[in-house]
Amino acid sequence: MLERLPTWWVQRSFARIYEDSGFWMQANKVEEILLSLMENKYGKNHPGTLSSMTRLANTYHALGKFNIAEKLEKDVLSLRKQVLGDNHPNTLNSMANLASTYRALGKLNAAEQLEEDVLSLRKIVLGDNHPHTLTSMANLANTYSEQLEEDVLSLRKIVLGDNHPHTLTSMANLANTYCALGKFNAAEQLEEDVLSLRKIVLGDNHPDTLNSMANLARTYCALGKFNTAKQLQENVLSLRKMN
Repeated sequence: MLERLPTWWVQRSFARIYEDSGFWMQANKVEEILLSLMENKYGKNHPGTLSSMTRLANTYHALGKFNIAEKLEKDVLSLRKQVLGDNHPNTLNSMANLASTYRALGKLNAAEQLEEDVLSLRKIVLGDNHPHTLTSMANLANTYSEQLEEDVLSLRKIVLGDNHPHTLTSMANLANTYCALGKFNAAEQLEEDVLSLRKIVLGDNHPDTLNSMANLARTYCALGKFNTAKQLQENVLSLRKMN
């Protein structure tokens, strides 16, 4: 006779399939059910329950519901500090997750401070060359870059004007940083603006205009807009052959 699988195990399997497939709405619903099951069976402070809360927060983050993700991640971080200690790798993962959500909410100072703390602790706990330590270094660099690029763009708009080529370069750089941070909707809007302005200022066939088209196509792919991305990529190839 086959042993019946625990309900939480079945739900977790469904959630993992949805998450791996990018079906975040469905994953979110299953993760909510799973968290309730884990809390009822093991209590709120159990490591398995905290992992479930983390996965639920991840689905909210993926859905762009950053305020809800932030609340959950703060709860997880507080509980993991109590249960596991400040320096436990899972606690550091929670700090990194919260920093990522701060970035998505535009709370760059808070993100920067938390990422600096995570990097410092990961160097101590995991070592300088551990993959998670290197990820922390990359995240912090991106946060520095985002803040700096936003400042440069703002100043260039004031000093040079919205349509100056250097201003458009700053917009393109900031969009690239948004992509690196996974903020694809923000990148899409900025890249569409850059492309439109570069066509006006530089012309359809200018190399910078074609680069903008290629960047926007990449972002469309990241957002799952594959047909639009394909059409844009074909346009880029056609125009580059003419140059």
